Amino acid sequence: MRFLHTADWQLGMTRHFLDADAQARFTDARLDAISRLGAVAAEREAEFVVVCGDVFEDNRLAPAVVARSLDRIAAIGRPVYLLPGNHDPLDAASIYTSEVFRRHRPANVMVLESPGVHEVRPGVELLAAPWFSKHPAGDPLTEAVAAAAPPAAGVIRVAVGHGGTLPVGARDQRLIDVAALSDRIAAGELRYVALGDRHSVTEVAPGVWYSGAPEVTNFDHKETGSGSVLVVDVPDEGPARVEPARVGTWRFASREFPLTAERDVDAAVGALAALPDKDRTVVKVGFTGTVGLAAKARLDAEIEALRARFAAVELWERKTDLAVLPGEEELDALELTGPAADAAQEMLGVARSGGERAADASGALALLYRLTRQEVGA
Repeated sequence: MRFLHTADWQLGMTRHFLDADAQARFTDARLDAISRLGAVAAEREAEFVVVCGDVFEDNRLAPAVVARSLDRIAAIGRPVYLLPGNHDPLDAASIYTSEVFRRHRPANVMVLESPGVHEVRPGVELLAAPWFSKHPAGDPLTEAVAAAAPPAAGVIRVAVGHGGTLPVGARDQRLIDVAALSDRIAAGELRYVALGDRHSVTEVAPGVWYSGAPEVTNFDHKETGSGSVLVVDVPDEGPARVEPARVGTWRFASREFPLTAERDVDAAVGALAALPDKDRTVVKVGFTGTVGLAAKARLDAEIEALRARFAAVELWERKTDLAVLPGEEELDALELTGPAADAAQEMLGVARSGGERAADASGALALLYRLTRQEVGA
């Protein structure tokens, strides 16, 4: 038996750092990922697709988002099982009970709306654990597995859940108990556990997998392997075989650059300019070190120019600690005399010595340089 395991589509997702044009492309890319997923299902002859929670970004989406999403799912042309997660729970305002969902729901879409066993076909079952609120008191999957009777002999049962997993040795009733799931796999009661919520492709235990998101949702220092779906083969006997298949086209890249000279600025700009598919790439950049004011001005200009080419360029504030110090030649060009020249030299010495006052001194020097250049019309 072969199926596709996916999760966290979060259709309708917005990102604050995207302008209107980039946001429209990002929205369309999430829909296109469904179509590419369908192509993988057809090519690999998967029996069905299971989406392990957070199909939609929120229960309050525009009707057009829901209708367009269901049209793409319909085109997959094989059964698609949707599990409500924490973003789209089966609460009073659930998108799955809305008029627009009922009107446009295609025949191949099944919502796993009740905890327990759902038969896919004779010999294949899904043990589902939907979310009924954003903050349940316990873990729905742990509870559903504990309540279910063992499957009949020869039946392949796949658990379908959403949420975080319990670290080894920890106790938290709100998290999935991986040890308990592993015991069920060892006993043959479960053949595979399909999870959603973690956006990175992750095997947390043999036969227990997060599929990650089919299109990126966060930067690569936080999210690994996203942009894929999992092709899962469950043989009559033995462990399931899992293979990621790429369907995403966007990239959220994070980069750090140490700067000490103008050539470092050239190298940083060159590295960013070399990134491919800029219209589908968001870059978060951090800079550390010390540069002169001319180098900083050039860096600012180059970053601004790159913003026109990328989907977005963001400053990584947590990884940015860049001091701006006018060099001796830059200070000499100001032709300061008397107390002003003495004060500038004193601030330059403090800035270069480091310590608690260094940042204030470098900032004051940079400001002095700017103001003076403005006064002389440079």
